[in-house]
Amino acid sequence: MTANETVLLWFRLDLRLADHPALAAAAATGRPVVPVFVWDAQEALAPGAASRWWLHYSLERLDAALRAKGSKLIVRRGPAAETLTDLAEETNAQKVFCHRVFDPTALEREAEVDRKLRARGVTLERFNGSLLFEPGSIRNTTGGPFQVFTPFWRACWNLRGALREPLNEPKAISAPSKWPASLRVTELGLEPKIDWAAGIRAAWTPGEDSARKRLRTFAKSAAGRYGEERDRPDHEGTSRVSPHLHFGEISPAQVWQAVAEQPGAESFLRQLAWREFSYHLLCAHPETVREPFQAQFRGFPWRRNRRRLEAWQRGQTGYPFVDAAMRELWTTGWMHNRARMVAASFLVKHLLIPWQDGAAWFMDTLVDADVANNTMGWQWTAGCGVDAAPYFRVFNPVVQGEKFDPQGEYVRKWVPELRELPTEWIHEPWAAPPLALAEAKVRLGGTYPLPMVDHAHARAEALEAFSAMKRAAKEKGAEGF
Repeated sequence: MTANETVLLWFRLDLRLADHPALAAAAATGRPVVPVFVWDAQEALAPGAASRWWLHYSLERLDAALRAKGSKLIVRRGPAAETLTDLAEETNAQKVFCHRVFDPTALEREAEVDRKLRARGVTLERFNGSLLFEPGSIRNTTGGPFQVFTPFWRACWNLRGALREPLNEPKAISAPSKWPASLRVTELGLEPKIDWAAGIRAAWTPGEDSARKRLRTFAKSAAGRYGEERDRPDHEGTSRVSPHLHFGEISPAQVWQAVAEQPGAESFLRQLAWREFSYHLLCAHPETVREPFQAQFRGFPWRRNRRRLEAWQRGQTGYPFVDAAMRELWTTGWMHNRARMVAASFLVKHLLIPWQDGAAWFMDTLVDADVANNTMGWQWTAGCGVDAAPYFRVFNPVVQGEKFDPQGEYVRKWVPELRELPTEWIHEPWAAPPLALAEAKVRLGGTYPLPMVDHAHARAEALEAFSAMKRAAKEKGAEGF
């Protein structure tokens, strides 16, 4: 290396300084480090609106953290391959360090970056900083990826002793003698032009410091109760670290270490392993972002209906538990996992609207919009993925509400027009006596909608559609991939 050489540190979904193997490797070269984030708005799976809001503030906080270490974040816009190649030339960098992002679009982008850099004589050094186990490293007895979660989880659990210890953040980061030009984060246009993010802003604080605080709080006070509390959207029983984990403000290794020694931790660690399982499957079957894993579902008689889709999106289905979930999502950019399952099931099994439409809405509105988890969750709910819920399992929104929101607190919070309704009717207001509705100032079809569909009728239609698909698939001989 010549005296004025630098190395580039390409930040992606790893917006932190602690437990950052790529940063550690870049610093270990002894050369000045130029941290860079590249915004490529043309990327096929570019972040949705809620995720872009989060990204804006996460980048600002990352820049502040870097400045505290004697460095700063260089922000560029454009195709990653050309942008990084140009920046390497500007800064006389012979190496670029980054973490891998294990979704199909990101992997294609990474491969293109590698080709462009190599053509200029620059090396791309890649590390796994976003998963506990790199995809392909855990295989079943036939050498292929697991397609059932339980044995995958057992394999992960048996390998827990091999997990690396999280790395400390560096005390300082060597800076170049001259910094390259940079955009301001505000110039990326990530924040909404019309400020609809007040609810998200009230619910979340992006950044590594916030991620650490949230994880510490959960590990100390709630991790031991997670198994009993995780299905209750009316309680604060989950970690809510998912958006921080998605943006890499905290690593899965840090999460594992913080929780592993807590009583009852295995229930929570299983959920962390579901994230791993989703990525391992997505890497093996990248087509499942848009196509069902089970090929027979390509012939499912879905019913695209814009009016019904929009009513579901707005939380106007007439089923309070579903509506509470959808309004929580719109307001805060997040939805409780049990509520996600019920809301998703309603869309695909009560309304027979394609799971891809629901997945697209979640990708746009969730602050933790993660392509692997989102794809896995929707395919699981629709019954067309690996290890999926049977299609004939159709969640009853009333029963789900009564079981997991027994006092109606979740519904009352997010569907305030039903706030005064007695608990016995809160999950099925259409069954309430006229006097109870009048006293609660609820006018069905006016202040609150009547149910879009009858549960029993919708369930029967869903099962018939499933049977028709199976008959057609049997005739064609369709099987899973």
